[in-house]
Amino acid sequence: MTATSDSPTREKYWTLENRLAAALLLLAGFVGAIAFARSDGYFVTFMTGNTERAVVGGFVGHGGMAIGAAALIACFLGGVLVGSILRRRFWRNPPGDSTLLCTVALAAGTVWDNFAYSDETPIPLGPILCVAFAMGALNTAFVRNGEVSIPVTYVTGTMVKLMQGIERHLAGGTYREWLGYAVQYTFFLLGALLGGLLALVTQGSRWMLYGATIGCAVVCAYTWWKYRRS
Repeated sequence: MTATSDSPTREKYWTLENRLAAALLLLAGFVGAIAFARSDGYFVTFMTGNTERAVVGGFVGHGGMAIGAAALIACFLGGVLVGSILRRRFWRNPPGDSTLLCTVALAAGTVWDNFAYSDETPIPLGPILCVAFAMGALNTAFVRNGEVSIPVTYVTGTMVKLMQGIERHLAGGTYREWLGYAVQYTFFLLGALLGGLLALVTQGSRWMLYGATIGCAVVCAYTWWKYRRS
């Protein structure tokens, strides 16, 4: 097939924003998998599931889980709000600054777990709330016209847009209709895979939080480095 001017070449697609988005999606999948694998099944990236748990839990005898889900939603929203306020008033490198806030929140959860709980138990709700806050803050990394342009934890929406893009391609469009969403989903999936592998090779909950914090710090450093070179 002869390349045309609108063909999805590497140079056209792999922009700085897309590279940074891939790194943050990898991080979101990694941290989400860690939280799920070493907690009592809490979601820190899946607010749809938490909303259903918060509403339905009390009706099916899982009141504690319902309260926990509601608290996770509140902390996730708090992360979005704080990140948005800081972005509007102070931040000059939004992807790097949001990742830095995410790192600080994860570190706070790690310290909380380290001093307040045993390493033999699943990660308790308290530190997981810090992780949910971190994931909310991470979603403020990419904003256009006052709204999030790349929601790094909203995988359901990404999958819907992926399939709609494939339909547009079949109807006469190009690969560019769906390529970006496929890459976003792939990196989130890869992050979840890495988180699951870490769960297999580590013992105790504390090392999982260490892994999440260190992984976030590495992505933060990468984001700042790339942004400064641009």
